[in-house]
Formats: sequence, C-alpha cells, structure tokens
Amino acid sequence: MLSDLFKLKENQTDLRTESLAGLTTFATMAYIIFVQPVVLGAAGMDRGAVFTSTCLVTAFSTLLMALLANYPVGVAPAMGHNFFFAFTVVLGPMQIAWQTALGAIFLSGVIFIATSSFGFRERIVAAVPDSLKSSIAAGIGLFITLIGLEWAGLVRLHAETFLTLGDLHSRAAVVAMIGLIATIILMARKIKGAILLGIIIAAIAGAVAGIIHKPDAIVSLPPSIAPTFFKLDIAGAISQNLFAIIFVFFFLDLFDTVGSLIGIAKQSGLMKDGQLPRAGRALLADAIGTTGSALVGNTTMVSYIESAAGVAAGGRTGLAGVVVAVLFLAAIFFSPIVSAISGGYSITESVFIGGQMVSRTFTLYPITSPALIVVGSLMIRAVRDIEWDDFTESFPAFLTLAMIPLTFNITDGIAFGFISYALLKLVTGRGREAHWLIYLFSILFVLRYALPGLH
Repeated sequence: MLSDLFKLKENQTDLRTESLAGLTTFATMAYIIFVQPVVLGAAGMDRGAVFTSTCLVTAFSTLLMALLANYPVGVAPAMGHNFFFAFTVVLGPMQIAWQTALGAIFLSGVIFIATSSFGFRERIVAAVPDSLKSSIAAGIGLFITLIGLEWAGLVRLHAETFLTLGDLHSRAAVVAMIGLIATIILMARKIKGAILLGIIIAAIAGAVAGIIHKPDAIVSLPPSIAPTFFKLDIAGAISQNLFAIIFVFFFLDLFDTVGSLIGIAKQSGLMKDGQLPRAGRALLADAIGTTGSALVGNTTMVSYIESAAGVAAGGRTGLAGVVVAVLFLAAIFFSPIVSAISGGYSITESVFIGGQMVSRTFTLYPITSPALIVVGSLMIRAVRDIEWDDFTESFPAFLTLAMIPLTFNITDGIAFGFISYALLKLVTGRGREAHWLIYLFSILFVLRYALPGLH
C-alpha cells in the first residue's frame, strides 16, 4: 500500500531508505521545538502552548506536503519569520499585540491560498531581482545571529546605545561557547543533526554549571494549547492597517518555500526540464499549514532546507515526510526536557547610564542561542548571489542587508531595498529592468513612511 501511495518503485527507493531519510530530516530540524518556545515566549506567549503547537503544526504541515506533493520535505515554523513576529511586530516600535500579529499571519496564509489559481505568486517570484532576494535572506541571517549573540551573553547592549563584548567569564557565556564550539565542529565534520546535538551538549554543560535544573520527569502529557488556541485577532489586523506586515509575512513565506523546494528538488533530481513538478501542491500545503499554524497560535510555516539532509540519505518521496510527522508527534510527550532546555537564565548587572550606576536584570538563553548563531551563518551565504559589480543591484542589496539587523526590523530592510532599487534603475535610464510590481511596492512603502499611522 505504501509503495503504491508514494510510488516507491518509480522513485527507485524503499521503505527502509525513506524511514532513514525521515529520521535524518527530523534530527536536522528538531531544534525548532527548543527554539520556537523561547522566541515566541519573548513576545509574551505561553511557552508550553507554543511547544505543543509547534509539534502539532509541523506534523500536520509535513503530512500535507507528503500526501499532496509526495515530496520528502519537512514543513515547520520558519526561522527568521518567528523573529520578525516577535521582535519587529510585537516587541518593536509598533507594539502590536501577539494576538493581532497572529491575525496578520492568518491573512497572509489566506492570500497565499487565494492567489494559487491566478499565478500571482509566480509573478512576484519573477518580479523581485535575485540580488534583493539574496540580501533579504542574508539580512535575516544577521538579525538572527545578533539576537543569538545577545542571548548567549557574548555581546550586550551597553548604556542603551551600542553593543559591546559581554562577560565571557560568566557561566552563561561559557555554556553558550561550549555549545557553539561543539556545534560548529559537528557541522564542519558534516555530522547529521549537528545543531540538535549542539543543543544537547550545551544542555549537559548547563546542567553541570547549574544554569538548568534536572526536569521532574522525562515524559508527560503535552502542555495545553488553550492559551494560544484560536486567540488570533483577524479584525484587529485589518483595523490597525497591518497591510505591510501581512505582505511581508506573505512575501517571506513565498520566497523561503520556493527557494527551499528548488534547492531540495535539484539535489534529489526531482526537477524536470527546469520545472518543479507538483509545485502548486507543495505551495498549497505550505499555505494551508500557515493558516492552521495561526489558528493554534504559531508563526509562518515554510519548507525546511534542512530536508536536504534527508534527501542526501536517500529520501525521494513523501513517505520520508510521514516519518518526520510521526517523530514530531512523538516529541510532544517530552515537554519536561524541552522546558528545561529552553528555559532562560536571569542575571543582574550594574552599568552606567546617564552618569549613574543602574542595576538591570535580563534573561539569557545559553542553551539554544548557539543554534541561532549557526543558522544565521547558513543564511548569510546568500550574499554570494548578489551582483556586486553592478551598483544598481549591489547598493539596494547592501542597504537591505544592513538595515534589517541595525533597525531590528525586517520590514524596514525590505522597504529601503525596494525603494532604492526602483530609484537607481530609474535615474540610470534602466527603468525597464525593474518589474512594475517593484515600483508598485516601492510607492506603497513610501506611503507607509509618509502617512502617519500607516504600519
């Protein structure tokens, strides 16, 4: 039955190979169940509920991908999107309630589904130049790395104005460095599941250092998702004019998924004459996953590039995705361990602010922060695809790359990149090189800054 359903013989694979591929993919992307509760918890959401919903929506979305598109691809909450949600939308200058931000995610998913029949998604993919696509990915990588370094205690905000080196002798920084060194060594040696293993090593070091405490149990019933289930505020997202936020969620979801699918398909040999078979079904699975994620209280879902590790292990069909989904459902019963590992470590320090000594307390996450730093390093590789010799391409890309981490705002980085790209193409007489959608989005972004109250 499985052979017929997933066409194992046609894809020259078998049950054992697909199972091994699914296990490999799970090992490479399971770090999200440790990281996601920390990130969304910082935005005020219940961490236990986030953990449960992360496992559920990942299993659901990956199963959809397996059954609709028959691809060996895991689908989970996107790194980068979760930081945009927490640190730009909720905790940033806009101070949008997390319930309203979930409403914006839901609407972006609905748009994703609604546009599937009109080719609008494909037009956006074709309209945005590769230089801007690459700089957005790299800028988000820098953004994630900056937060990871802060959470590790390796850098800190000094006197509210600039970053400086943290206290490298603190227990939190030492544990984070142990985890980071272990992870990068494992990555360099191409060990499968290196990020997850790095988290485990950091957790062991944290337990020895007294930063984390032994959990009361190994397994338990999963935490309730009631604190986040159906808490989204769709009406609020519309009434507060969060159209730019909705667009960015849609935009990031589209490009991350398309980029990941193409990369995985090339590696697995699934590309046919330069085209990705069943691409529409794959994008639909991602879009449905995003709407479902917002309903239960989680962020945008995308196809994980980490699935390439499973493809390298021989995965060719959706059966590998079924294995991934089952493993994420099984992980839901290990919440005590995840809670201990993803918990924060509070420290108090004295600093000079305005000529006065002030004590302040903040929370570090030395166990999960190494994963953020490493993921950021993987995302920055996109800069190699920027046309650095063409100033009309390179400067908008550079501006995007710089603005995202320096403003702590992904929307601003994208906006400045679009506006400067359209401007430089026009003033150099190369206006036709930019798609009309770039000019439309640039005008909308200019209006966003020109009209007070328009987010």
